[in-house]
Amino acid sequence: MALRGVKVLEIAGLAPAPFCGMVLADFGASVVRVDRTGFSPDADVLSNGKRSIAINLKSPKGVDLLKKLCKTSDVLIEPFRKGVMERLGLGPSVLMEKNPQLIYARLTGFGQTGCYSEKAGHDINYVAMSGVLSILGGKAERLTPPVNLAADFGGGGLMCALGIVLALYARNSLHRGQVVDCDMVGGCAYLASWLLRSQNIPLLWGQPRGCNILDGGAHFYNTYETKDGRWLAVGALEPQFYEDLLQGLGLPDIPQYPDNFEESMRIFTEKFKEKSLEEWIKIFEPLDACVTPVLSLAEAADHPHNKACGSFLPSTEEVVPSPAPHLSVTPGVGASSRPRPQIGQHTRLVLREVGISNGDIEALLREGVVKCGDNKL
Repeated sequence: MALRGVKVLEIAGLAPAPFCGMVLADFGASVVRVDRTGFSPDADVLSNGKRSIAINLKSPKGVDLLKKLCKTSDVLIEPFRKGVMERLGLGPSVLMEKNPQLIYARLTGFGQTGCYSEKAGHDINYVAMSGVLSILGGKAERLTPPVNLAADFGGGGLMCALGIVLALYARNSLHRGQVVDCDMVGGCAYLASWLLRSQNIPLLWGQPRGCNILDGGAHFYNTYETKDGRWLAVGALEPQFYEDLLQGLGLPDIPQYPDNFEESMRIFTEKFKEKSLEEWIKIFEPLDACVTPVLSLAEAADHPHNKACGSFLPSTEEVVPSPAPHLSVTPGVGASSRPRPQIGQHTRLVLREVGISNGDIEALLREGVVKCGDNKL
């Protein structure tokens, strides 16, 4: 696997940091999640294939333990706001002095500089600050946040994983680590580079939100309800695909760029409601019209095309995507076949790996510096 041998410490957090750690683990890295010792519900659904050690980072001995773990690690992922790690005595200047090879990845909402850097926020706030939210949503409707996909996972976790891999690659020639500063506002903006840099193309943009070619304003790039209440996605952008679309619908030569998009949309809407989803799928099967069914999560995992591509892992309990992209020699292996760790499940094992004796581990447990899960490894 591509990242086999890379040792990662992931300070427990929500969504973006666990996703970053999951990506690294899926491609072979050994990831240890550093959990809190106090009671907290384990809401991390992306922890399969990781190990867990629970450390009280508010105690001096707990801080010393993390420093010791960082000495033999390649990567640290921390998800806190600016200044938190420094107040704990665990900032990059401290940890990288002891281990100059360390990749110190900071995954935050607003970054380490600027007037918002110490503020709290969530995906919707970061997408808003990136400018991207302003163009999402239908005409004359409330702005529509893309769940928490764009900032938490695209501009956050995935961008951070890319930064870590780039820093690991650079370490081969630099012979030292570096700080990866991944803020989700900037990451989301970078993710949307094409959207932002294409705004001056009048064919694509220039109209109010929801009235442009790609945001629901065109009849040939939209979603339509079928007779049975299901939905189809239509993306017939190029003229040759639009011709096949009209052929499948059995419609006359409706101009692709009419004076009135709304009238064309009305005609398409009525036409698609004449048949069920399965009927339309059969009609468009031999045509290149860029028409596909809108699948539920369960249907996506069970679709023959996605099965052939290995897009999802076999699972009877939940829909689990396969690691992407697919590498021909060192592919990722989804860790979801392995159970999620209990908080502190591997505390003893991880501490023994860095040379701490069993007696000292038991003393740390008695003092509340660390905690073990039910499985006493």
